[in-house]
Amino acid sequence: MKNTSKLLPKTLSSTKITNDIGDPAHHLYEQQSITAINAAIAINRPLLIWGETGIGKSQLAKAVAQELGRVFIPFVCDAHTESRDLLWHFDAVSRLAEAQIQGAIPEGLRKENALDIENFIIPQALWWALSWETANNMQRATEPCYQKPCNPANGTVVLIDEIDKTPADVPNGLLEALGNSAFHPQGMEVIAADKDAVPPLIVITTNGERNLPDAFIRRCLSLHLDFPSDEDKQRELLITRGKKNFPELIDIQVKDAQNNKLSLLEQAANFLIEDRKAALAKHLFPLCGQAEYFDLLRGIKQLHAQNYADPADLLDQLRPYTLKKLKG
Repeated sequence: MKNTSKLLPKTLSSTKITNDIGDPAHHLYEQQSITAINAAIAINRPLLIWGETGIGKSQLAKAVAQELGRVFIPFVCDAHTESRDLLWHFDAVSRLAEAQIQGAIPEGLRKENALDIENFIIPQALWWALSWETANNMQRATEPCYQKPCNPANGTVVLIDEIDKTPADVPNGLLEALGNSAFHPQGMEVIAADKDAVPPLIVITTNGERNLPDAFIRRCLSLHLDFPSDEDKQRELLITRGKKNFPELIDIQVKDAQNNKLSLLEQAANFLIEDRKAALAKHLFPLCGQAEYFDLLRGIKQLHAQNYADPADLLDQLRPYTLKKLKG
């Protein structure tokens, strides 16, 4: 009997995780994200998340894995990625080295089957997700885990990050493995998903830099994470998330250009909105967003803790390096 997949609570507000630079962070959920994740789990379809850089697409996948106690398996795509890279890697260099070693050994003393292809196959993200047991049994396997404790019996969350950076044939190349829950590694028999295992949650992100194939999009559920266009909503989003992740800065007051007192978190948000609007007017991309806002606050927090400067001064000093990254 197939295991039942645990869902995110409908009233979930946040999950504490470790961010990309190793610091503790809180991912705040919006209702649409919870619904989309639970729908992807229930329907057993990949979830394709659209949105500009830094909006929190990858962090959502990490947070879901942490919340559900699943193993988190990330794969970052680039221009050289092939579809099979998400399933397995053939270590040709090691096989050549082994061939040289075996060639130097007298024939009767050579290791039998030393050069078999499967000895040099290394399971990658989707293999672990579809068949943990067979991946773990491979000679060169290295067990993945984002943050312990996590249990493969609870399932996995695979993050395929920035798929729009791959060659055009990669998304369609994944359709067979994702659709049939099976694949055929080089020199081996077909690997099929364990029917009794919790199906993996596949989260795929795109920054929208390139159009994805229609057939691929049709096989996925879609979630759009947009940075609000309304300035008041932008400010509200940034301050709300800033308060959760940087509580040390909540009570710090600064003055704006008109000498009005306001919170440091609000003034930082005002600066980001101002710089974002200026960049947009000059068609300078990527625009600064939540990630840059957090970088600014993180810098203020760390430098102020070391008595480097007053928070208000740090706000002005760090702004050019965190928000104004593009010339124009």
